[in-house]
Amino acid sequence: MICAPPEKIFRATRNRPALARERARLARAALADCRLCAHDCGVNRLAGETGLCHAGAEARFFSAQVEVSDELELMPTFSVALSGCDLRCDFCITGKESWNARAGLGFDSFQMAERAKLALQNGARTIMVLGGEPTIHLPSALEFVSLLPASAKLIWKTNAHGRTQARELLDGMFDVWLADFKFGNDACAQRLAKVSDYVRVVQENLLWADTHSELIVRHLLMPGHVECCWRPVAAWLAANLPGVKVNLRAGFWPAWHARRHGEFKNSLSVSENQFAFGLATELGLNLIP
Repeated sequence: MICAPPEKIFRATRNRPALARERARLARAALADCRLCAHDCGVNRLAGETGLCHAGAEARFFSAQVEVSDELELMPTFSVALSGCDLRCDFCITGKESWNARAGLGFDSFQMAERAKLALQNGARTIMVLGGEPTIHLPSALEFVSLLPASAKLIWKTNAHGRTQARELLDGMFDVWLADFKFGNDACAQRLAKVSDYVRVVQENLLWADTHSELIVRHLLMPGHVECCWRPVAAWLAANLPGVKVNLRAGFWPAWHARRHGEFKNSLSVSENQFAFGLATELGLNLIP
């Protein structure tokens, strides 16, 4: 039996709405020299320039609804998906919207907050902000937070590719970081998501998140990538974040441009799945459904 350490519980302070309002102002000003994600583009999004994420100054969203398909302890959640992302994962299940920051509808923080509060009244347990990647839309995300009850449990669903500036603005804003650790090496990250220096950046963000919030780490098992990606991710988590909650997901399907890659023409094999979960048990990882 795996014995996890006592769960760390982080609750936002009562002044979170006021603090989020000030952070939103700072985040919007930062768009004039945007370095929120690790691409470090430095473009002036307020003047219409765009970096690798192609996002402008105003956020858009492609989904806002109550969902029950994620981590059981967070469900049901009112989930707000912002358009656009700083990664280009060829297997993205929302690639049409995640690759296009102009997809969907304009994001009105006040209207969305009213919808979120109604969802809480009707039984939602949490509110989740995701994407695409929400870090590239930090001003709008923080404006949204400023309009929510301080008692609400807020989830930040992220690819963990942000920079120090983004982390400082997010400190104390979300109760849970739900973070992807997609690739176990930089070569796979570059080939499948067009991103460099991936592993170092994600590890740095996960270590920070573990000391500033409750942390749940997700990893999607991909055919042909159990040995090169899951094994190093699992070993690092066991050594550096013992007891952290890990959601090991086996539901890969070849979405978006996945078939550009030969290994994704097949589904995850039974043997790969068994090996992956056996390794998690062997390393003592704290797996959650």
